[in-house]
Amino acid sequence: MYRINGLLAVLALLFVNATAQADEEQLARQLLLRAVDYYQVQGDAALAAFSRQGEFIQGDRYVFVVDTAGTMLASGGPSAVLIGRDVSEVLEPELRKAFEQALQATEDNGVQAVEYRWMNQRDGREELKRVYFQRVGERLIAVGHYLPRATPEQAETLLQHAAKAIEADPEASFEAINSLSSNFRVDDLYVFVIDLRNQRYVAHGYNKRLLGVDFATIHDPDGQPVGAPILQLMRHANTGGTDYRWKNPVTSKVEKKHVLLRKVGDYLVAVGYYRKD
Repeated sequence: MYRINGLLAVLALLFVNATAQADEEQLARQLLLRAVDYYQVQGDAALAAFSRQGEFIQGDRYVFVVDTAGTMLASGGPSAVLIGRDVSEVLEPELRKAFEQALQATEDNGVQAVEYRWMNQRDGREELKRVYFQRVGERLIAVGHYLPRATPEQAETLLQHAAKAIEADPEASFEAINSLSSNFRVDDLYVFVIDLRNQRYVAHGYNKRLLGVDFATIHDPDGQPVGAPILQLMRHANTGGTDYRWKNPVTSKVEKKHVLLRKVGDYLVAVGYYRKD
């Protein structure tokens, strides 16, 4: 029963995330379609409107335009500094490839989407962004939005689900976590589990290379101990939490992380969420 209830909680959490994501997608698409309609009437005179504060900027959603040669023509966001420049010259190789593919779009393709990492000025860090674009003549008109990030409440829900699942069937749960099952992953959240009898990883929802590694030997990218302090913290407690720095699987950046901890029999179960530095 616990396992079923926990799974239902995670499914509910995924539904909330999916609903929020759908809302963001709809708003981005609506802004894109308004920009396309406006451009079809105004032509290149619309570029100035896209590049200034006004109806084509909504929070961190804004319109930007490049021509089929790769030159930025308009932007209502931080990429305005690139106006007049060949964008492909300043992009990372992975992003440049996606950009070049986008330039090959035709008007018959309609609205298309691509995902890449871009600086979010609101958070001051690179985050995963989904961009919708449509070709109009020799112009690609685009609007993007940043993908959602997990909250402390979501981390606690996932921890409860993982703890109940492991209590009911440890081996099956470890296999699911190590197989990157969506039942144990939400946005940038994942589960990892330590066997307290030998202090080694038995499950990790992001980096399988850690399986079998002694948790006490784990340090953060700056060389600060992570595993030993957590083991000490949990020696006389069944729940807890602590901060350290770790790579975020969504942004691929080392960020501050708060990990929630819970003992389940001989296992230490953990789920961490990322916070602003």
